[in-house]
Amino acid sequence: MSQRIKKLIAEFPRHKNIDALLVTNDTNIRYLTNFPAAESWLLVTQKKSFYITDFRYVLEAREHLRDVSVKQYTQTPCVTLSELCKHYKIKRLGFDEKYTSVNLYKRLKEFCPRRTKLLPTTGAVEVLREVKEPGEIEVIRQCLKLHFRALDMVKGALRPGVSERQILEKLEQFVKTVKAGFAFPPIIASGPNSCYPHAKVSDRVFKSHEPILVDTGIDINGYKSDLTRNFFLGKIPGHYSKALEAVVLAQTEAIAMIKPGVATAEVDLKARKVLRKFGLAKYFGHSLGHGVGLDIHENPRLSCKSTSILEPGMVVTVEPAVYIPHKYGIRVEDMVLVTERGCEVLSGNYD
Repeated sequence: MSQRIKKLIAEFPRHKNIDALLVTNDTNIRYLTNFPAAESWLLVTQKKSFYITDFRYVLEAREHLRDVSVKQYTQTPCVTLSELCKHYKIKRLGFDEKYTSVNLYKRLKEFCPRRTKLLPTTGAVEVLREVKEPGEIEVIRQCLKLHFRALDMVKGALRPGVSERQILEKLEQFVKTVKAGFAFPPIIASGPNSCYPHAKVSDRVFKSHEPILVDTGIDINGYKSDLTRNFFLGKIPGHYSKALEAVVLAQTEAIAMIKPGVATAEVDLKARKVLRKFGLAKYFGHSLGHGVGLDIHENPRLSCKSTSILEPGMVVTVEPAVYIPHKYGIRVEDMVLVTERGCEVLSGNYD
């Protein structure tokens, strides 16, 4: 049994004292088994775990999974799940309500034995994923090394007359060459397009004396990087320069707060206070940051609504921003590792 699954089982008492957990989210299954799951389930009991899949994936699963029993179903995974519940006398079966549709819940109720009680749980695996293991952090560092190379390539290609889509094509060629992938669809937003937080890449051609915002991420073996950089072609106007100064200061002061025991909501609030001094807080409408790992957005959240407390091993983005409607947007985003005594800016060796 893997250490991650052992940790999950140890948390069962905190989740309504369940004696088994049904995991249906592919990313959570990948985390627990180190196997890229697809359209399959993982049943974790106190003594054994079962990967429930069909003909398409069963051979590969049996070749790669260790300490997990692979069960092939022919009609529906609910039948196999029911049989396992009966055999192992599961009385309190947890399921993650976030990833369970009403239709799936009805089917679970229909197929599971009467003595098996279905209990909704939330975030049982995600809580484990918040604190990264040394091996996970090392892969994220590898992502950032490639990310820096990609940014250098982009910086050299930015000039008037080039389009957003042409830069995207260069990035696509880069990730293909280094045999990596994108963590998410890149954002390359020039001029007024940069005022949209999640702008779509267009055919807009860069012009002199305008900003270009580039937000992208590299994926290696499922783990991800996430950085945003701002470039300017030509002379930088005073109003843009002052807004950039405010955003950079907001990020600097927020990062200075990051250490174990600090509430993520307080870090978010710090950045907003800085922007408020510059009269720009009203142009910052999203949270300050988020965890990054197997998902590009995961816990903990650096948000005023979050109740999370920072712990060593957490990896988060810090990305204050201002978006001036129809004019420009500025977002400065770096990745930060919470250490035993403070933090390390993982992306700090790239301007």
